[in-house]
Amino acid sequence: MKDLAEYTEATSEYELFSFLYDRIISREIVTFSQLTGYAASIVREKRWYSVIMRLFELIKRLNWGFFAGISPATHRKIWRELVIPDKNFPDAGDMKRTLSISNLYVAMLDIHGYTKFCQDSRKNLSMLHTLDKIINNEIQLISTQCQAVSRRERGDEIVVVAASAADAITAALSIIDYFGKTNTVNDSAISTQRSGDALILPAFKLSAGIAGGNTSIPLIITEQGNLSGFLLNTGARLQTRANELSPRESRMMITKQVYLSYIKENETEKCILFKNNAIYFFDTGLIEFKGVMLPTCEVVFKPEERYKEKFSDEMSRLYGSIRESLWEQRIFLDLMDLLAKLASVMPPFVVTPKEAVNGMCTISNDSFAHLCRIAVKTYIQDEDYATAVAILHDFIDIIELIPRFDRLILDYTRGITEKYDLLLRAYEDAINREIDEKADQIFSGNYLKTYHAAKNGAVIYERLCQIGRKSPELTKKKNLWYNLIKANQEKMAMIIYSGKK
Repeated sequence: MKDLAEYTEATSEYELFSFLYDRIISREIVTFSQLTGYAASIVREKRWYSVIMRLFELIKRLNWGFFAGISPATHRKIWRELVIPDKNFPDAGDMKRTLSISNLYVAMLDIHGYTKFCQDSRKNLSMLHTLDKIINNEIQLISTQCQAVSRRERGDEIVVVAASAADAITAALSIIDYFGKTNTVNDSAISTQRSGDALILPAFKLSAGIAGGNTSIPLIITEQGNLSGFLLNTGARLQTRANELSPRESRMMITKQVYLSYIKENETEKCILFKNNAIYFFDTGLIEFKGVMLPTCEVVFKPEERYKEKFSDEMSRLYGSIRESLWEQRIFLDLMDLLAKLASVMPPFVVTPKEAVNGMCTISNDSFAHLCRIAVKTYIQDEDYATAVAILHDFIDIIELIPRFDRLILDYTRGITEKYDLLLRAYEDAINREIDEKADQIFSGNYLKTYHAAKNGAVIYERLCQIGRKSPELTKKKNLWYNLIKANQEKMAMIIYSGKK
Protein backbone atom coordinates (compact mmCIF):
# COMPACT_ATOMS: atom_id res chain seq x y z
CA MET A 1 0.00 0.00 0.00
CA LYS A 2 1.23 3.47 -0.94
CA ASP A 3 -2.09 5.19 -0.35
CA LEU A 4 -5.07 4.44 1.87
CA ALA A 5 -7.22 4.39 -1.24
CA GLU A 6 -5.52 1.11 -2.17
CA TYR A 7 -7.03 -0.57 0.87
CA THR A 8 -9.24 -3.58 0.13
CA GLU A 9 -10.73 -6.42 2.11
CA ALA A 10 -7.74 -8.47 1.01
CA THR A 11 -5.28 -6.10 2.71
CA SER A 12 -3.34 -7.97 5.41
CA GLU A 13 -2.81 -6.79 8.97
CA TYR A 14 0.93 -6.54 8.33
CA GLU A 15 0.43 -4.39 5.23
CA LEU A 16 -1.95 -1.96 6.99
CA PHE A 17 0.30 -1.78 10.03
CA SER A 18 3.38 -1.06 7.89
CA PHE A 19 1.59 1.66 5.96
CA LEU A 20 0.34 3.49 9.06
CA TYR A 21 3.64 2.82 10.83
CA ASP A 22 5.44 4.85 8.17
CA ARG A 23 3.00 7.73 8.62
CA ILE A 24 3.66 7.73 12.40
CA ILE A 25 7.45 7.43 12.12
CA SER A 26 7.54 10.34 9.65
CA ARG A 27 5.46 12.32 12.20
CA GLU A 28 2.68 12.86 9.73
CA ILE A 29 0.56 11.35 12.51
CA VAL A 30 1.49 12.21 16.11
CA THR A 31 -1.78 11.75 18.05
CA PHE A 32 -4.31 8.96 18.29
CA SER A 33 -7.11 11.22 17.12
CA GLN A 34 -5.07 11.99 13.99
CA LEU A 35 -4.66 8.25 13.41
CA THR A 36 -8.36 7.50 13.78
CA GLY A 37 -9.24 10.50 11.62
CA TYR A 38 -6.74 9.53 8.92
CA ALA A 39 -7.98 5.93 8.81
CA ALA A 40 -11.60 6.68 9.70
CA SER A 41 -12.96 4.52 6.90
CA ILE A 42 -11.44 1.32 8.27
CA VAL A 43 -10.60 1.67 11.96
CA ARG A 44 -14.07 0.76 13.11
CA GLU A 45 -13.86 -2.70 11.61
CA LYS A 46 -13.35 -5.10 14.49
CA ARG A 47 -10.68 -7.11 12.68
CA TRP A 48 -8.32 -4.10 12.82
CA TYR A 49 -8.69 -3.45 16.56
CA SER A 50 -5.38 -5.11 17.52
CA VAL A 51 -3.54 -3.27 14.70
CA ILE A 52 -4.86 0.10 15.81
CA MET A 53 -3.97 -0.61 19.44
CA ARG A 54 -0.40 -1.58 18.47
CA LEU A 55 -0.16 1.66 16.51
CA PHE A 56 -1.43 3.53 19.56
CA GLU A 57 1.41 2.01 21.61
CA LEU A 58 3.83 3.28 18.96
CA ILE A 59 2.34 6.80 19.11
CA LYS A 60 2.55 6.66 22.90
CA ARG A 61 6.17 5.55 22.95
CA LEU A 62 7.24 8.18 20.42
CA ASN A 63 5.26 11.18 21.67
CA TRP A 64 4.20 10.78 25.30
CA GLY A 65 7.69 11.09 26.76
CA PHE A 66 7.48 10.97 30.57
CA PHE A 67 4.10 9.18 30.41
CA ALA A 68 4.92 6.76 27.59
CA GLY A 69 4.64 3.75 29.90
CA ILE A 70 1.21 4.39 31.41
CA SER A 71 -1.91 2.37 30.64
CA PRO A 72 -5.38 2.02 32.17
CA ALA A 73 -4.26 -1.28 33.71
CA THR A 74 -1.04 -0.08 35.36
CA HIS A 75 -1.84 3.57 36.14
CA ARG A 76 -5.59 3.83 36.48
CA LYS A 77 -5.62 7.14 38.41
CA ILE A 78 -3.06 8.94 36.27
CA TRP A 79 -4.72 7.71 33.09
CA ARG A 80 -8.02 9.16 34.22
CA GLU A 81 -6.41 12.54 34.89
CA LEU A 82 -4.11 12.83 31.88
CA VAL A 83 -5.79 11.10 28.96
CA ILE A 84 -8.78 12.07 26.83
CA PRO A 85 -10.14 8.60 25.96
CA ASP A 86 -11.35 7.66 22.50
CA LYS A 87 -15.02 6.70 22.41
CA ASN A 88 -14.38 3.67 20.15
CA PHE A 89 -11.09 2.60 21.77
CA PRO A 90 -11.52 3.05 25.55
CA ASP A 91 -7.95 1.91 26.25
CA ALA A 92 -6.50 4.54 23.90
CA GLY A 93 -6.72 8.30 23.56
CA ASP A 94 -4.84 11.60 23.46
CA MET A 95 -2.81 13.07 26.30
CA LYS A 96 -3.62 16.49 27.67
CA ARG A 97 -0.75 18.94 27.20
CA THR A 98 -1.64 21.70 29.69
CA LEU A 99 -2.81 20.42 33.03
CA SER A 100 -4.44 22.79 35.51
CA ILE A 101 -6.10 20.08 37.55
CA SER A 102 -6.09 19.60 41.30
CA ASN A 103 -5.42 15.86 41.33
CA LEU A 104 -1.83 15.93 40.13
CA TYR A 105 1.28 15.82 42.29
CA VAL A 106 4.99 16.04 41.44
CA ALA A 107 7.75 14.71 43.67
CA MET A 108 11.40 15.57 43.13
CA LEU A 109 14.03 13.34 44.77
CA ASP A 110 17.79 13.77 44.97
CA ILE A 111 20.28 11.07 45.96
CA HIS A 112 22.82 12.21 48.55
CA GLY A 113 26.41 11.21 47.88
CA TYR A 114 25.80 10.21 44.27
CA THR A 115 28.82 12.11 42.91
CA LYS A 116 31.14 10.73 45.61
CA PHE A 117 29.86 7.21 44.94
CA CYS A 118 30.61 7.61 41.23
CA GLN A 119 34.12 8.87 42.01
CA ASP A 120 34.79 6.04 44.48
CA SER A 121 33.48 3.45 41.99
CA ARG A 122 35.33 4.68 38.91
CA LYS A 123 37.55 1.59 39.02
CA ASN A 124 34.59 -0.72 39.57
CA LEU A 125 32.19 -0.02 36.74
CA SER A 126 29.90 -2.88 37.71
CA MET A 127 28.83 -0.85 40.75
CA LEU A 128 27.92 2.11 38.54
CA HIS A 129 26.01 -0.14 36.13
CA THR A 130 24.12 -1.69 39.03
CA LEU A 131 23.08 1.69 40.40
CA ASP A 132 22.09 2.83 36.91
CA LYS A 133 19.98 -0.29 36.44
CA ILE A 134 18.25 0.25 39.77
CA ILE A 135 17.34 3.86 39.02
CA ASN A 136 16.04 3.06 35.56
CA ASN A 137 14.24 -0.21 36.30
CA GLU A 138 13.59 -0.94 39.97
CA ILE A 139 12.51 2.60 40.82
CA GLN A 140 10.11 2.65 37.87
CA LEU A 141 8.62 -0.63 39.11
CA ILE A 142 8.21 0.75 42.63
CA SER A 143 6.54 3.88 41.25
CA THR A 144 4.14 1.80 39.15
CA GLN A 145 3.23 -0.28 42.21
CA CYS A 146 2.35 3.02 43.91
CA GLN A 147 0.17 4.14 40.96
CA ALA A 148 2.83 6.71 40.02
CA VAL A 149 5.23 7.39 37.16
CA SER A 150 8.93 8.12 37.60
CA ARG A 151 11.90 9.05 35.47
CA ARG A 152 15.55 9.76 36.08
CA GLU A 153 16.79 13.31 35.51
CA ARG A 154 20.37 14.64 35.43
CA GLY A 155 22.08 11.63 36.97
CA ASP A 156 21.02 11.70 40.62
CA GLU A 157 17.53 13.23 40.41
CA ILE A 158 14.26 11.33 40.16
CA VAL A 159 10.93 12.87 39.15
CA VAL A 160 7.71 11.17 40.28
CA VAL A 161 4.19 12.11 39.17
CA ALA A 162 1.06 10.75 40.85
CA ALA A 163 -2.66 11.45 40.76
CA SER A 164 -3.17 11.64 44.52
CA ALA A 165 -1.25 13.04 47.47
CA ALA A 166 -1.21 9.62 49.17
CA ASP A 167 0.26 7.97 46.07
CA ALA A 168 2.93 10.68 45.71
CA ILE A 169 4.00 10.44 49.36
CA THR A 170 3.89 6.63 49.31
CA ALA A 171 5.98 6.48 46.12
CA ALA A 172 8.58 8.92 47.46
CA LEU A 173 8.86 7.08 50.80
CA SER A 174 9.05 3.71 49.02
CA ILE A 175 11.97 4.97 46.93
CA ILE A 176 13.62 6.29 50.12
CA ASP A 177 13.05 2.86 51.70
CA TYR A 178 14.64 1.07 48.75
CA PHE A 179 17.74 3.25 48.66
CA GLY A 180 18.08 3.54 52.45
CA LYS A 181 17.35 -0.14 53.27
CA THR A 182 14.53 0.93 55.58
CA ASN A 183 10.90 -0.17 55.86
CA THR A 184 8.76 2.89 56.53
CA VAL A 185 5.99 2.02 54.05
CA ASN A 186 5.84 -1.67 55.04
CA ASP A 187 3.53 -2.79 52.24
CA SER A 188 4.00 -6.29 50.81
CA ALA A 189 2.62 -5.09 47.48
CA ILE A 190 5.50 -2.60 47.01
CA SER A 191 8.97 -3.99 46.22
CA THR A 192 11.14 -1.88 48.51
CA GLN A 193 13.46 -4.71 49.59
CA ARG A 194 16.62 -5.08 47.52
CA SER A 195 17.61 -8.33 45.84
CA GLY A 196 20.31 -9.65 43.51
CA ASP A 197 23.12 -7.27 42.57
CA ALA A 198 21.41 -4.39 44.37
CA LEU A 199 22.36 -5.92 47.71
CA ILE A 200 26.01 -4.94 47.26
CA LEU A 201 25.25 -1.22 46.96
CA PRO A 202 25.52 0.94 50.08
CA ALA A 203 22.55 2.64 51.68
CA PHE A 204 21.78 6.05 50.22
CA LYS A 205 19.94 9.00 51.76
CA LEU A 206 17.52 11.10 49.70
CA SER A 207 15.89 14.51 49.97
CA ALA A 208 12.42 14.90 48.50
CA GLY A 209 9.95 17.69 47.74
CA ILE A 210 6.31 17.26 46.72
CA ALA A 211 3.96 19.88 45.28
CA GLY A 212 0.49 19.72 43.73
CA GLY A 213 -3.20 19.61 44.48
CA ASN A 214 -3.79 23.19 43.37
CA THR A 215 -5.36 24.32 40.09
CA SER A 216 -3.47 27.62 40.20
CA ILE A 217 -0.12 25.80 39.74
CA PRO A 218 -0.23 24.17 36.28
CA LEU A 219 1.91 21.41 34.82
CA ILE A 220 2.77 21.61 31.13
CA ILE A 221 3.66 18.57 29.02
CA THR A 222 5.79 19.65 26.06
CA GLU A 223 5.51 18.33 22.51
CA GLN A 224 8.37 15.93 23.33
CA GLY A 225 6.51 14.69 26.38
CA ASN A 226 8.75 16.45 28.90
CA LEU A 227 7.44 18.14 32.03
CA SER A 228 7.53 21.89 32.53
CA GLY A 229 5.83 24.57 34.59
CA PHE A 230 5.73 26.04 38.08
CA LEU A 231 4.50 22.81 39.68
CA LEU A 232 7.72 21.06 38.67
CA ASN A 233 9.80 24.03 39.85
CA THR A 234 7.98 24.08 43.19
CA GLY A 235 8.75 20.40 43.77
CA ALA A 236 12.40 21.10 42.95
CA ARG A 237 12.56 24.04 45.37
CA LEU A 238 11.02 21.95 48.15
CA GLN A 239 13.59 19.23 47.50
CA THR A 240 16.33 21.87 47.72
CA ARG A 241 14.92 23.04 51.04
CA ALA A 242 14.81 19.46 52.35
CA ASN A 243 18.45 19.11 51.33
CA GLU A 244 19.35 22.36 53.11
CA LEU A 245 17.71 21.13 56.31
CA SER A 246 19.24 17.63 56.12
CA PRO A 247 22.25 17.47 53.80
CA ARG A 248 23.27 14.03 55.12
CA GLU A 249 19.95 12.45 56.09
CA SER A 250 16.75 11.64 54.23
CA ARG A 251 14.09 14.33 54.54
CA MET A 252 10.84 15.17 52.78
CA MET A 253 9.17 18.57 52.40
CA ILE A 254 5.69 19.12 50.97
CA THR A 255 3.35 22.05 50.45
CA LYS A 256 0.52 22.50 52.93
CA GLN A 257 -1.92 21.77 50.09
CA VAL A 258 -0.41 18.30 49.64
CA TYR A 259 -0.93 17.68 53.37
CA LEU A 260 -4.56 18.86 53.21
CA SER A 261 -5.21 16.66 50.17
CA TYR A 262 -3.67 13.67 51.93
CA ILE A 263 -5.95 14.14 54.95
CA LYS A 264 -9.02 14.54 52.74
CA GLU A 265 -8.21 11.47 50.66
CA ASN A 266 -7.86 9.32 53.76
CA GLU A 267 -11.31 10.28 54.99
CA THR A 268 -12.80 8.00 52.33
CA GLU A 269 -10.09 5.42 51.64
CA LYS A 270 -7.20 4.97 54.06
CA CYS A 271 -3.78 4.32 52.55
CA ILE A 272 -1.16 2.03 54.10
CA LEU A 273 0.73 4.97 55.65
CA PHE A 274 -2.40 6.27 57.36
CA LYS A 275 -3.41 2.82 58.62
CA ASN A 276 0.02 2.23 60.14
CA ASN A 277 0.39 5.78 61.52
CA ALA A 278 3.76 5.70 59.76
CA ILE A 279 4.15 9.44 59.20
CA TYR A 280 3.58 12.73 60.97
CA PHE A 281 3.23 16.13 59.33
CA PHE A 282 5.25 18.86 61.04
CA ASP A 283 4.30 22.44 60.14
CA THR A 284 7.43 24.18 58.81
CA GLY A 285 5.84 27.57 58.20
CA LEU A 286 6.05 29.86 55.18
CA ILE A 287 8.96 29.65 52.76
CA GLU A 288 9.60 32.02 49.86
CA PHE A 289 10.31 30.61 46.43
CA LYS A 290 11.07 33.27 43.80
CA GLY A 291 8.67 35.78 45.29
CA VAL A 292 5.92 33.23 46.00
CA MET A 293 5.10 32.43 49.62
CA LEU A 294 4.34 28.75 50.21
CA PRO A 295 3.06 27.19 53.44
CA THR A 296 5.03 23.97 53.92
CA CYS A 297 5.20 20.82 56.02
CA GLU A 298 7.82 18.21 56.73
CA VAL A 299 6.81 14.56 56.42
CA VAL A 300 8.35 13.00 59.53
CA PHE A 301 8.81 9.27 58.89
CA LYS A 302 11.72 8.24 61.13
CA PRO A 303 10.62 6.86 64.53
CA GLU A 304 13.51 8.62 66.25
CA GLU A 305 12.21 11.99 65.00
CA ARG A 306 8.60 11.60 66.09
CA TYR A 307 9.47 13.72 69.14
CA LYS A 308 8.73 16.70 66.86
CA GLU A 309 5.06 16.10 67.58
CA LYS A 310 5.69 17.22 71.15
CA PHE A 311 6.67 20.79 70.29
CA SER A 312 4.33 21.44 67.36
CA ASP A 313 2.12 23.74 69.50
CA GLU A 314 5.11 25.90 70.47
CA MET A 315 6.23 26.03 66.85
CA SER A 316 2.76 27.08 65.69
CA ARG A 317 2.64 29.88 68.28
CA LEU A 318 5.98 31.20 67.05
CA TYR A 319 4.73 31.15 63.44
CA GLY A 320 1.66 33.10 64.52
CA SER A 321 3.68 35.71 66.40
CA ILE A 322 6.02 36.19 63.43
CA ARG A 323 3.04 36.48 61.09
CA GLU A 324 1.56 39.20 63.31
CA SER A 325 4.97 40.91 63.82
CA LEU A 326 4.78 40.72 67.62
CA TRP A 327 8.42 41.63 68.11
CA GLU A 328 7.98 43.58 71.36
CA GLN A 329 7.72 40.48 73.55
CA ARG A 330 5.81 37.60 72.03
CA ILE A 331 8.35 36.46 69.43
CA PHE A 332 11.21 36.39 71.95
CA LEU A 333 9.11 34.54 74.54
CA ASP A 334 7.72 32.07 71.98
CA LEU A 335 11.21 31.29 70.74
CA MET A 336 12.39 30.61 74.29
CA ASP A 337 9.33 28.43 74.96
CA LEU A 338 10.09 26.49 71.77
CA LEU A 339 13.78 26.00 72.60
CA ALA A 340 13.02 24.97 76.17
CA LYS A 341 10.38 22.45 75.05
CA LEU A 342 12.70 21.09 72.37
CA ALA A 343 15.47 20.56 74.94
CA SER A 344 13.03 18.63 77.16
CA VAL A 345 11.85 16.19 74.46
CA MET A 346 14.86 15.63 72.21
CA PRO A 347 17.49 12.93 72.80
CA PRO A 348 20.02 13.70 75.60
CA PHE A 349 23.05 15.79 74.66
CA VAL A 350 26.09 17.37 76.31
CA VAL A 351 28.19 19.91 74.40
CA THR A 352 31.09 22.17 75.31
CA PRO A 353 31.01 25.72 73.90
CA LYS A 354 34.30 27.47 73.09
CA GLU A 355 33.61 29.88 75.93
CA ALA A 356 31.54 29.47 79.08
CA VAL A 357 27.95 30.65 78.65
CA ASN A 358 26.53 32.39 81.71
CA GLY A 359 29.05 30.54 83.84
CA MET A 360 28.25 27.13 82.29
CA CYS A 361 31.20 25.33 80.70
CA THR A 362 29.07 22.45 79.35
CA ILE A 363 25.49 22.54 78.12
CA SER A 364 23.05 19.66 78.55
CA ASN A 365 19.30 19.43 77.99
CA ASP A 366 18.61 20.78 81.47
CA SER A 367 21.14 23.64 81.34
CA PHE A 368 19.90 24.55 77.85
CA ALA A 369 16.37 24.94 79.26
CA HIS A 370 17.80 26.90 82.21
CA LEU A 371 19.49 29.29 79.79
CA CYS A 372 16.08 29.85 78.19
CA ARG A 373 14.70 30.92 81.56
CA ILE A 374 17.66 33.27 82.08
CA ALA A 375 17.02 34.82 78.66
CA VAL A 376 13.33 35.39 79.48
CA LYS A 377 14.22 37.07 82.79
CA THR A 378 16.83 39.22 81.08
CA TYR A 379 14.40 40.38 78.38
CA ILE A 380 11.18 40.78 80.40
CA GLN A 381 12.15 41.51 83.98
CA ASP A 382 15.56 43.19 83.58
CA GLU A 383 14.70 44.87 80.26
CA ASP A 384 18.34 44.27 79.34
CA TYR A 385 17.78 43.86 75.61
CA ALA A 386 21.46 43.95 74.64
CA THR A 387 22.28 41.02 76.94
CA ALA A 388 19.15 39.16 75.81
CA VAL A 389 20.24 39.44 72.18
CA ALA A 390 23.75 38.32 73.17
CA ILE A 391 22.16 35.20 74.71
CA LEU A 392 20.40 34.56 71.39
CA HIS A 393 23.84 34.49 69.74
CA ASP A 394 24.97 32.06 72.46
CA PHE A 395 22.03 29.81 71.59
CA ILE A 396 23.07 29.76 67.93
CA ASP A 397 26.63 28.75 68.87
CA ILE A 398 25.33 26.03 71.20
CA ILE A 399 22.76 24.66 68.73
CA GLU A 400 25.43 24.30 66.05
CA LEU A 401 27.28 21.94 68.39
CA ILE A 402 24.30 19.71 69.23
CA PRO A 403 24.18 16.56 67.07
CA ARG A 404 21.03 16.17 64.95
CA PHE A 405 19.49 19.38 66.27
CA ASP A 406 16.66 20.34 63.94
CA ARG A 407 18.02 22.72 61.30
CA LEU A 408 14.64 24.43 60.88
CA ILE A 409 14.72 25.62 64.50
CA LEU A 410 18.27 26.85 63.99
CA ASP A 411 17.16 28.80 60.90
CA TYR A 412 14.37 30.51 62.85
CA THR A 413 16.71 31.27 65.78
CA ARG A 414 19.18 32.84 63.37
CA GLY A 415 16.47 34.79 61.57
CA ILE A 416 14.99 36.19 64.78
CA THR A 417 18.43 37.09 66.13
CA GLU A 418 19.26 38.95 62.92
CA LYS A 419 16.10 41.04 63.26
CA TYR A 420 16.85 41.99 66.86
CA ASP A 421 20.42 42.80 65.82
CA LEU A 422 18.96 45.39 63.44
CA LEU A 423 17.64 47.31 66.44
CA LEU A 424 20.52 46.83 68.80
CA ARG A 425 22.99 49.43 67.51
CA ALA A 426 20.38 52.23 67.50
CA TYR A 427 19.12 51.09 70.91
CA GLU A 428 22.59 51.05 72.46
CA ASP A 429 23.45 54.46 71.01
CA ALA A 430 20.29 55.93 72.51
CA ILE A 431 20.84 54.21 75.88
CA ASN A 432 24.45 55.35 76.00
CA ARG A 433 23.34 58.94 75.39
CA GLU A 434 20.93 58.65 78.32
CA ILE A 435 23.72 57.18 80.47
CA ASP A 436 25.83 60.22 79.61
CA GLU A 437 22.99 62.52 80.58
CA LYS A 438 22.35 60.73 83.89
CA ALA A 439 25.90 59.70 84.79
CA ASP A 440 25.77 61.68 88.03
CA GLN A 441 22.63 59.81 89.15
CA ILE A 442 23.75 56.37 87.97
CA PHE A 443 27.31 56.31 89.25
CA SER A 444 28.78 57.42 92.57
CA GLY A 445 32.22 57.89 94.07
CA ASN A 446 35.04 56.20 92.20
CA TYR A 447 32.65 54.77 89.59
CA LEU A 448 31.71 58.26 88.47
CA LYS A 449 35.36 59.36 88.28
CA THR A 450 36.30 56.20 86.41
CA TYR A 451 33.37 56.63 84.02
CA HIS A 452 34.42 60.13 83.01
CA ALA A 453 38.11 59.14 82.84
CA ALA A 454 37.47 55.98 80.82
CA LYS A 455 34.93 57.31 78.35
CA ASN A 456 37.48 57.08 75.59
CA GLY A 457 38.62 53.59 76.58
CA ALA A 458 36.28 51.36 74.65
CA VAL A 459 36.52 48.20 76.76
CA ILE A 460 36.14 49.81 80.18
CA TYR A 461 33.56 52.21 78.80
CA GLU A 462 31.47 49.34 77.45
CA ARG A 463 31.66 47.50 80.77
CA LEU A 464 30.45 50.54 82.60
CA CYS A 465 27.67 51.01 80.06
CA GLN A 466 26.58 47.44 80.76
CA ILE A 467 26.30 48.39 84.43
CA GLY A 468 24.47 51.55 83.43
CA ARG A 469 21.91 49.69 81.28
CA LYS A 470 20.73 47.81 84.37
CA SER A 471 20.29 50.96 86.41
CA PRO A 472 16.77 51.80 87.64
CA GLU A 473 17.53 55.41 86.78
CA LEU A 474 16.97 54.55 83.09
CA THR A 475 13.19 54.64 82.90
CA LYS A 476 12.66 54.62 79.15
CA LYS A 477 14.35 51.36 78.09
CA LYS A 478 11.19 49.47 77.22
CA ASN A 479 9.62 52.43 75.42
CA LEU A 480 12.81 52.98 73.45
CA TRP A 481 13.07 49.31 72.44
CA TYR A 482 9.41 49.07 71.42
CA ASN A 483 9.55 52.36 69.51
CA LEU A 484 12.54 51.07 67.56
CA ILE A 485 10.57 47.95 66.68
CA LYS A 486 7.68 50.06 65.39
CA ALA A 487 10.02 52.35 63.46
CA ASN A 488 11.62 49.35 61.75
CA GLN A 489 8.48 47.28 61.07
CA GLU A 490 9.24 46.83 57.37
CA LYS A 491 12.77 45.63 58.09
CA MET A 492 11.47 43.27 60.77
CA ALA A 493 9.39 41.21 58.33
CA MET A 494 10.85 37.72 58.57
CA ILE A 495 10.83 35.22 55.71
CA ILE A 496 12.67 31.93 55.41
CA TYR A 497 13.97 31.82 51.82
CA SER A 498 15.02 28.75 49.87
CA GLY A 499 16.30 28.31 46.36
CA LYS A 500 18.22 30.47 43.95
CA LYS A 501 18.47 34.19 44.69
